[in-house]
Amino acid sequence: MDLEQKSIERIKMASEMSLHHYGKPLICTYSGGKDSDVMLELFKRSGVPFEVHNSHTTVDAPPTVYHIRDTFRDLELAGIACDIDYHRQPDGHFLTMWNIIPQKLMPPTRTVRYCCKSLKEGYGANRMIATGVRWAESAQRRGREAFEYLASTKAGRIAASTEVMLANDNDTSRRLIEKCEMKAKTVCNPIIDWKDSDIWDFYWHECKHHNPLYQIGYTRVGCIGCPLAGKKERVCGFPDIRAGI
Repeated sequence: MDLEQKSIERIKMASEMSLHHYGKPLICTYSGGKDSDVMLELFKRSGVPFEVHNSHTTVDAPPTVYHIRDTFRDLELAGIACDIDYHRQPDGHFLTMWNIIPQKLMPPTRTVRYCCKSLKEGYGANRMIATGVRWAESAQRRGREAFEYLASTKAGRIAASTEVMLANDNDTSRRLIEKCEMKAKTVCNPIIDWKDSDIWDFYWHECKHHNPLYQIGYTRVGCIGCPLAGKKERVCGFPDIRAGI
């Protein structure tokens, strides 16, 4: 089975689990980068019902923001539900990078990445989501699994992880999942074993629309000033361009 078909089968399995345990469609998380576009295309080819979600970081490059808006407009015209989380707080204010930094008294660093926890990882409680996490991206991600269950305690994560992985079994132990009342976030990583070369090849040949930053030489389109980005990956000093212009 090739990578594309394997990933589509993972999406189909995750969709079945989402509909059964949560009674809601699987969510495809979307950031506007190449991994997100590859995963979105795989979702379309899978034929499963799904929703698409973007967590607005407030520090994405303008071309990335435009690309997300254009993609979501096309999805909505196709009848696919899309959602952008602007992190509105109970007091009515919006959580942004610019008001988090004064609270933390320091900008994010390679060892203190409170930005991701605050602006990216809080979404998806009591839902099943799919992410573009890949082993090839970092040594830390090589310990991740294709299916993960994020509970509030370490013991809960271990027990739930075992239950979720049983979805690959065909014997009677499969019932443990079917009877499990999943209350926390469950995560599927459909493209976890894709190499960078696999992503780029699929992205340029199979995805119809591309983030314009890649077209001018960037290999990473994460947040502006991300401490994890190398010198050649930092998005800064670019013209305000849009796809197709």
